[in-house]
Amino acid sequence: MTVRGQLIRFALVGVVNTGTYYACYLVLLTWLPYVAAHVVAFALSMTGSFFLNSRFTYRTRPTWRKFLLFPLTNAANFTITTSGVYLLVDVLHLSSRYAPLIAAAAAIPITFAVSRTIMLRPDRTDPPPEPVAAAPARIEG
Repeated sequence: MTVRGQLIRFALVGVVNTGTYYACYLVLLTWLPYVAAHVVAFALSMTGSFFLNSRFTYRTRPTWRKFLLFPLTNAANFTITTSGVYLLVDVLHLSSRYAPLIAAAAAIPITFAVSRTIMLRPDRTDPPPEPVAAAPARIEG
C-alpha cells in the first residue's frame, strides 16, 4: 500500500478515534475535571486507535511489542494535545468542550509519522524473509 493510501486510512481512523475520544471526554467531563477527563478519554481512544491502525491502516499484525511501543510514540501527541487543551481553556478562555478538538488538529502530522514508523517496523520475533532463489545459470553454447 502506498503512503498516500495509508494517510487516507489513517485519516479515517483518526475521525473514528476523535469521535470515540470526544464522546468519552464528554461523558467523563460530567464526573471528572477536564484534564482528568482528557487523560482517561485519550488512553481509551489510543487503545482503539492501535488496533484500527494496525489492521486497517498499515495491515500489520498487532503484537504486544507494538502495543507497548504505540503509546510511547504518541507521547508527542499527548503533550501537544494536553498542553493545547490547557492553553486553550486556562489561558485563552475557550470552552473546555471544544478545546480538545482544536488541540488534536495540531498533533495529526506528528502522530502519523511516528505511528507509521512503529507499526511498519518488523518485530524481532518475526522470522527473517525468505531468500529469493537465484535464477539458474544459463549455459551458453
